[in-house]
Amino acid sequence: MDKVVSSAEQAIEGIQNGSSLAVGGFGLCGIPSVLIRAIHESGATDLQVVSNNCGVDGWGLGILLQDKRIAKITASYVGENKEFARQYLDGELEVHLTPQGTLAEKLRAGGAGIPAFFTATGVGTQVAEGGMPLRYGSDGSVTKASEPKETRTLTMGDQSREYVLEEAIVTDFGLVRAWKGDRHGNLVFRTSTRNFNPLCAMSGQVSIAEVEELVEPGELDPDEIHLPGIYVQRVLALTPEQAADKRIERVTTRPAPQQEG
Repeated sequence: MDKVVSSAEQAIEGIQNGSSLAVGGFGLCGIPSVLIRAIHESGATDLQVVSNNCGVDGWGLGILLQDKRIAKITASYVGENKEFARQYLDGELEVHLTPQGTLAEKLRAGGAGIPAFFTATGVGTQVAEGGMPLRYGSDGSVTKASEPKETRTLTMGDQSREYVLEEAIVTDFGLVRAWKGDRHGNLVFRTSTRNFNPLCAMSGQVSIAEVEELVEPGELDPDEIHLPGIYVQRVLALTPEQAADKRIERVTTRPAPQQEG
């Protein structure tokens, strides 16, 4: 089945006010920036976003955030976005902070049809015991806090310890960027772009992939495919200019060595 669509507008069809989105990428690496821009231009608002982070000011998910299009976000790292911090602390944004490995497994479990799982991560903290601020009031008070989660003592081998029950994540749409993809939706990711993109595609009931290089079915060696096309419903081929338009979160350089003589 040929899953290639002709435009970003066609790719995001069905995303509307209140839609839940699992958005791939790791920092600004491998984010589906073209799809994000199309959603911004569509005017969709009150979005519920699941992503490792929320972009930076003016790029990635940051462009949706700055126009207050995101009502709720589930993420594990939010330290590079000043507007994110402001909206959260001013009570304009609901935030569900989740340990990074737990977030990855919640997305994977959603795609694999596993409704919940036990993990040791978060036991003995507000992650398990509840009380983590999800939303603040304008006066700085906590208006919504996380509920306690079920915990259970389980034995693995000869060791028993406490675990917390975490529920899987399934979203309306998954948005990802791949290095290569074919018309059937089989995808290949480069280096750290593989951290969250496959998982976000798995968790979306309708998943959309923007690909930097589109190839024909059969051109990808089965061994190099990181995500099979069964998880992808739409494929958007990027132009060379779109594929090259990438940002770096924080550029750090060191002085050039002094030339002698």
